[in-house]
Amino acid sequence: MDLRLIVITDPLLAQPRGVEAIVHAALEAGAPAIQLRDKHADAATLFAQARRLLPAVRAHGARLFINDRLDVALAAGADGVHLGPDDIPLHHARRIAPRPFLIGCSTDDPEHAAELERAGADYIGCGAVFGTRSKPGLESERIGPEGLRAVVEAVRIPVVGIGGVTPDNVAQLAVVGAAGAAVIGAVMAAPDPADAVRRLLAAFPASGA
Repeated sequence: MDLRLIVITDPLLAQPRGVEAIVHAALEAGAPAIQLRDKHADAATLFAQARRLLPAVRAHGARLFINDRLDVALAAGADGVHLGPDDIPLHHARRIAPRPFLIGCSTDDPEHAAELERAGADYIGCGAVFGTRSKPGLESERIGPEGLRAVVEAVRIPVVGIGGVTPDNVAQLAVVGAAGAAVIGAVMAAPDPADAVRRLLAAFPASGA
């Protein structure tokens, strides 16, 4: 499972180019995974956007995750869902969506990460590593690379660092054993999204799909 880079969408940061244009550029540059995220969109809107993105995702051999919405992910034929602490509990989601459907979960706590692994999580999204401006209320949260390392060492499944990750600091995630990075602004707001993707990917060794 190639999780060297998960490009997370943001419709506001993507303006004026638009989410789909940036996703296409990211895929062309080699992004192995896209997470469709829009906290303000209803299910129908997310479903329609997922269906529009899927052909390009498939054509590039990448994976499409939906943030929060297991129902949308399953209905749209996405590869997986990413669940946060306020979403449907993991064990219920896994019962509804058996493998090969992928489920990622968020935590920065090593013990919780181990519990999520036992409950069927396929990967952990861990952060905010360097802080974040993309998630209101978490601006001051910063676990640092060593906090990320603690989660990496607590589980056997891939751990992806998130929060304030840029091409300039992404190598610090690889050093502590993260499988990859998940980014929002580093690609969505980049002057050249394709170049940002290539620079972010360069921190991690090539991985099989």
